[in-house]
Amino acid sequence: MGILTPSLEDYLEELYRFSLSADTVRVTDLSIKLGVSLPSVTKALRKLKSGQYIYYQRYGEITLTDKGKKLGDFLVKRNQLLQEFLMLINTDCDIAAEAEAMEHYLSEATIRSIQAIVTFLNQNPEWHKVLLEHIASSSKTDV
Repeated sequence: MGILTPSLEDYLEELYRFSLSADTVRVTDLSIKLGVSLPSVTKALRKLKSGQYIYYQRYGEITLTDKGKKLGDFLVKRNQLLQEFLMLINTDCDIAAEAEAMEHYLSEATIRSIQAIVTFLNQNPEWHKVLLEHIASSSKTDV
């Protein structure tokens, strides 16, 4: 969808999340949410601005362009999809952290396949039950 680094994708994803619930987003909001320094946020914002994902004036508010909104929406939905997938396969991990680790390294084709699996399992609870039984029995025999 975009050719941003994983770090810049994280910034854009959080900007999009903020835009859904807040009228304005400031550098300090991102710094606190992502646990990074103010200069790091400013540097990332300059890159997002040059890529035409955001409108941003130094010391001003940050707003998403249409391009930024579109990619931000995709990034949020991709994260939600991966978390749902991990829940459906009943994995024993930190779901949010695992989805975050996966999301930047999967191709769009793989994301589409995961979406198909999630949709299938949600529409066919009997097959989801079979899958979970298989996972449970496999984990007992694996080393």
